[in-house]
Amino acid sequence: MISTRGRYSVRVMIDLAEQRSNRYIPLKDIAARQEISKKYLEIIVKELVAGGLVEAASGKGGGYKLCRKPEEYTVGEILELTEGPLCPVACLSKSKNECPRKEKCRTLPMWEEYGKIVRDFFYGKKLSDLTH
Repeated sequence: MISTRGRYSVRVMIDLAEQRSNRYIPLKDIAARQEISKKYLEIIVKELVAGGLVEAASGKGGGYKLCRKPEEYTVGEILELTEGPLCPVACLSKSKNECPRKEKCRTLPMWEEYGKIVRDFFYGKKLSDLTH
């Protein structure tokens, strides 16, 4: 399940993309348009900045803007930055905790197929596909 953090991250990115501006957008404006707490958005945009998806500037004229064109972002990269791997089950994550049943698991192929569908879906959606 995609959490509030993941969903709000996508909404912030859409909001920034729809501004079609090279100027920095104040967080209070994004919060008002998206009807999301500014305090919660501060946490989300900090993560987006750290992940290299958004640029930040402080002071007068400061705010946030996209680092790239909307068509150069995928929803998958936004979600994986804020949610972590899009794996449907833990045994498919790239962690060092490999499942001891991997070789004999009868459900693993199903989870792999489902994971590929989810990944292909979200990585096939561009941010620009979600803008007006």
